[in-house]
Amino acid sequence: MRDKVLVTYASKSGSTAEVADAIGKRLADTGLTVDVRRAKNVRSVDGYAAVIVGSAIRAGRWLSEASGFVKTHREALAARKTAFFTLCMTLQQDTPEHRETVAAYLKPVREILEPDRIEFFAGKMDYRKLALAPRLIVKGMKVPEGDFRNWDAISSWARGVADQIRESTTASGAGEAG
Repeated sequence: MRDKVLVTYASKSGSTAEVADAIGKRLADTGLTVDVRRAKNVRSVDGYAAVIVGSAIRAGRWLSEASGFVKTHREALAARKTAFFTLCMTLQQDTPEHRETVAAYLKPVREILEPDRIEFFAGKMDYRKLALAPRLIVKGMKVPEGDFRNWDAISSWARGVADQIRESTTASGAGEAG
């Protein structure tokens, strides 16, 4: 279990799923064993040394699938290294004010569990992937269409998470007989 990581996520249009996959690949590149799974398909976090949870923001909050996952597994997550990542179109312009706004969206989830690491990324907006009502809403809000994800920043964050996981598992295994 010492080097096994779960990357789990909630995604409406696939953008967060793509980021979760990229994070999982980056973690695996560092030698960690990684499973990437949709949050609603995870029944247990047993066997994982660390869990990374990601969600898109809709209507100013994490998707209920992701926040529900954290709530359901709160005790088990508290016993592991955890990290949260959030995709939000507000960050297409990455300013301190926008980061503060997105951090506020995450506050209800952080009240359930405070993770070891948090990061916010800009998302991707593809009107064609939205149902009619959400498409009309985002167009009315003048949310720009396009892919604003910074893959270098995502990779760098994942590398930092991997380093932290490896440090904690090495430290916890230091006293074990080999």
